[in-house]
Amino acid sequence: PMASTPESVAAFLRGRRFAVAGVSRNPAQPANGIFRKLKRSGYEVVPINRKTSEVEGTKCYAGVAAIPGTLDGVVIATAPAASIDVVRQCADCGVKRVWFHRSIGEGSVSDEAVRECHARRIDCIVGGCPLMFCEPVDIAHKCMRWWFQRNGRVPS
Repeated sequence: PMASTPESVAAFLRGRRFAVAGVSRNPAQPANGIFRKLKRSGYEVVPINRKTSEVEGTKCYAGVAAIPGTLDGVVIATAPAASIDVVRQCADCGVKRVWFHRSIGEGSVSDEAVRECHARRIDCIVGGCPLMFCEPVDIAHKCMRWWFQRNGRVPS
């Protein structure tokens, strides 16, 4: 049977246009993998990185406010200390959904950033990553999703 997709994740993935914060000139970064996967899954995806103007052939923006048009959500795959700043940018720009990436280790999650989401009425997904839910999901991410859901590391 198909693994169930949590409602919070399904709601996020119903969006069409996302930004990914934390993409890097290093293609091995988790944020870059998320960026590529969302693009391959048919979403419009905008990379955010203050330090570079282009990532993997796509124009990069310094922050949420610099991105023209509206965003349906932002995947935060930055260092935890930077995540609250991204949340505040989302709040200021009317972005209603964020997804804090977390796989092995703490990922981008900071308690302060999660509290800020609640205070600013932003729906947040804490943990996991779109690679675990965007079809087709590769075997490694299916296994991780199963493991994380059983261990409370992603929504189930």
